[in-house]
Amino acid sequence: MSSPRRATARAMAPSIRLAPLLLVTVAAIDGAGIDGATAQSVTLPALEVTDAAAPPRPAAPVAAASAVTITGEEMRDVPAARVGEMLEVVPGLVVTQHSGEGKANQYFLRGFNLDHGTDLAIWVDGMPVNMRTHGHGQGYADINFMIPELVQALNVRKGPYYADEGDFSSAGAVHIDYLRGVPKNYVEGTIGMFGYGRNVAVLSTRTDTGATLIAAGEGVVYDGPWDVPDKVRKLNGVVRYVEGTADDGFSLTGMAYRNRWTSTDQVAQRAIDQGLISRWGSLDPTDGGEASRYSLSGRWAHASEHGTTRVDAFAINSSLTLYNNFTYFLDDPVNGDQFSQTDKRTVLGVNASHTFAYTVADRPMETRVGVQTRFDDITIGLTKTAQRQWLSTTRADGVKEGSVGVWADHTIRWTDWLRTTVGVRRDWYRGSVSSDTVENSGDAAAAITSPKAGLVLGPWYKTELFLNGGYGFHSNDIRGATITVDPADKTTPLATVPLLVRTKGAEVGLRNRSIDGLTSSVAVFVLDQASELLFVGDAGTTEASRPSRRVGIEWTNDYKVNRWLTLDLDLAYTRAHFTDYDPAGAFIPGAPAWVGSFTMTAGTETGWFGSLKARYFGPRPLVEDDSVRSLSSFVVNARLGYRFDDGLKIQLDAYNLFDTKTNQIEYAYESRLAGETSAVFDRHVHAVEPLAVRLSLAKSW
Repeated sequence: MSSPRRATARAMAPSIRLAPLLLVTVAAIDGAGIDGATAQSVTLPALEVTDAAAPPRPAAPVAAASAVTITGEEMRDVPAARVGEMLEVVPGLVVTQHSGEGKANQYFLRGFNLDHGTDLAIWVDGMPVNMRTHGHGQGYADINFMIPELVQALNVRKGPYYADEGDFSSAGAVHIDYLRGVPKNYVEGTIGMFGYGRNVAVLSTRTDTGATLIAAGEGVVYDGPWDVPDKVRKLNGVVRYVEGTADDGFSLTGMAYRNRWTSTDQVAQRAIDQGLISRWGSLDPTDGGEASRYSLSGRWAHASEHGTTRVDAFAINSSLTLYNNFTYFLDDPVNGDQFSQTDKRTVLGVNASHTFAYTVADRPMETRVGVQTRFDDITIGLTKTAQRQWLSTTRADGVKEGSVGVWADHTIRWTDWLRTTVGVRRDWYRGSVSSDTVENSGDAAAAITSPKAGLVLGPWYKTELFLNGGYGFHSNDIRGATITVDPADKTTPLATVPLLVRTKGAEVGLRNRSIDGLTSSVAVFVLDQASELLFVGDAGTTEASRPSRRVGIEWTNDYKVNRWLTLDLDLAYTRAHFTDYDPAGAFIPGAPAWVGSFTMTAGTETGWFGSLKARYFGPRPLVEDDSVRSLSSFVVNARLGYRFDDGLKIQLDAYNLFDTKTNQIEYAYESRLAGETSAVFDRHVHAVEPLAVRLSLAKSW
């Protein structure tokens, strides 16, 4: 159903000559940073939420042009083939998949190929989704446990401008808050092509004390169009206790998730061209995996004349086992190159903040202070396998890694048209690695300070000007900070890499609301990274990539035409390049330039409704000299349905409506097929699924 759309603007990127202006913004405060603030709140429709108060997290007082809040209803209104793809309501974000449906998605934002989440921080109900020092890659963010029907809002920020955002957030951060109340019980069943089936139920009741109990469950099966069926079997459950409001109340949430699947990974293009396999074929039919995640989290907030205090606490137990074969017979012509990655961990953490609001010399001020803690107890393994059978161990590690971050920011409203925020963040990381190769065991520690600042001018003629900037960081796999020898041969020396890597950026933006119903925003940004560090989970080693810069522009438009029709148009361009000299070239492999989307949603509480989403994902360089490029993709999803007065709903979704034949993901590297006598450099692709139709029947009461 259509609803009042995003309250703020969004963005994505070019190399135009505004880069010097943005760099001056950072340099002018060199050491003082620049910090913006959170998206402004959006009123959720009464039929979706019983408590539409702001999400229970620190609400920063100054916004950036690229900050935005998206309601859960708006997210659910847009047809998406998989749960991760629903995050594409974030302007400029592309979410794809190169493997089975149980694996974390591939994310692209602001000129980054973020792999599985290296510089995009994702939070659900106050809990971090990104996993550091992970068996498959640093920042691994698997969102498959999210039940979309429970989402109240997505609070989106981009850039290292916020004192309360830490690790993995340099490109952006998405905070997903769950509903505090459900006015009606809800059940839905879906069937579709390629063996798709989904059942979901959300039930709610009030206790004698006025608290709310919510229970939700989800089951999904899916084979996909692949010659080797995915055989996805996913179970999801949530139990939630809520009392009070988001600003003065408490919630306790338990979640449980299990999934297993067989995956068709990316395949060599030459295998398709030579007719060895179809577009849907597999070069190792035993690839796949299984995952689980169990969590308990609590959120408490209290408001008084002394300010507002908020506390999040969480405990997460997760496990992942993956079987992948990306090079086929390159390293082992006899058994093949399949390998297994395992990651089992327990994560504990507490995030707390307090907000003081007061007036000095007739000027309203707000000071926020906070602390964020996290501890990971991890067991990681990397082994060589054949048809999921163990052959040898490349490395096995036990890791304990903890961090503490303290932050503060201060906002002054100088006049009705001028607000400023300054902030600072300090993070400490420490951990130990116990490796099966003794030379790679050891301790590592690092600390980093990140100043921030921001300024808002206006509104004048319903237009605001935003200036934001600051310093941030991302962490690297701690095994890279203790490694001394190659785990494959136990003898080749390897250099250690820093545990924490500096990022810095700035953004200039405008937001205009002069046309009734239309919010239009433009943001121009620059983001530098000292090094694009990457843990190579397939090999068990860490590689320090080169320093980089991304300059970009994002244009976001949200138009509420009338009570039943909403249009959204998002365009973004980014120039991403390495800043040092290397004869290999200056292009960053996988970095997207052009990204665009158009969304139309129509309908009211009852009667006909529909939506359409078109997404363009431009070609990317696959090697540093840009001599090999990916295909572009243009995919359209559509929805048509009818809501009856008695709470019954029928809905038809069509994905890849025009049956576009392109790829979700592409890489360029060497591999070796069965029967080949040497390595071959080739593109490796994972196809976009063909046209698929799904029918849903739902009932609320």
